[in-house]
Amino acid sequence: MIWAAKFLVKFILWFVGVSLALVLLLKFVPPPVTATMVLNGDGITKDWESLSNIDRNLVSAVIAAEDGKFCSHNGFDRAAIENAMKRNAQGGRIRGGSTISQQTAKNVFLWQGGGFFRKGLEAWFTFLIENIWGKQRIMEVYLNVAETGIGTYGAEAGSQRYFQHSAARLTKTEAARMAAALPLPKKRSVTNPSGFTRRYGNTIAARMGSVRRDGLDACVYD
Repeated sequence: MIWAAKFLVKFILWFVGVSLALVLLLKFVPPPVTATMVLNGDGITKDWESLSNIDRNLVSAVIAAEDGKFCSHNGFDRAAIENAMKRNAQGGRIRGGSTISQQTAKNVFLWQGGGFFRKGLEAWFTFLIENIWGKQRIMEVYLNVAETGIGTYGAEAGSQRYFQHSAARLTKTEAARMAAALPLPKKRSVTNPSGFTRRYGNTIAARMGSVRRDGLDACVYD
C-alpha cells in the first residue's frame, strides 16, 4: 500500500508539473493542434490570428451567445451550471452550462464528450488558464481553436470559408451567424441559416448591443 501511495503522489506531482508547463507555454505559443482536430477525422483547416485581427463584433457575439458573464466570473458560472443540471434532470435535450473558459480548456487540452473524469480535468485546466492566461488570451485562443465548420477551426478559417474575407472585418450579422452555429458547427448553416439557427442568430445580434453598452466584453480590451 505504501508503494501505491508513493506512486500516486509522484503521478499527481508529475501531472501538476506537466500541466503547468503546458499552460505556461501556450500562453505565448499558439496551440499547434488539438485532440478535437485530430479525432474528428475531417481534415484540418485553420489560420491563427491575433485577437487584434479579429473583429470585435465576433467577440461581442460569442459573449452574447455563450457566456454573458465572461468578464465577471472566475472561469465557472455556478448559476448557469445549476440551471443546466435542473433542466437536464427533467429530461429532453442535454444542455450544458460551460463558460467560454471551460470550452477553451476542453478544446485545447482535452477531448469532446462527457464523463466526470474529463469534467474534472476540464475544471483543473480552466482554473489554470484563468489564473495564468487571463481573459484576453482565453478569448484569443477560443476564437482560434473553436470548430467553426466541418474540418474548419477558428475565426479566420471560418470567415474565409463562409464569407470569403478576413475575420478582421466581420459584420454584426456575420458574427452573429457564426456564433449561432458554434454549438453544432457540423449541422447549423452559417451562410443560409433557417429555422432555429436564423432566429437564434437574430437574437444574438440583438444582444450584441447590450454586450457593448454594458461593457460585458470590456475585459478583452483593457
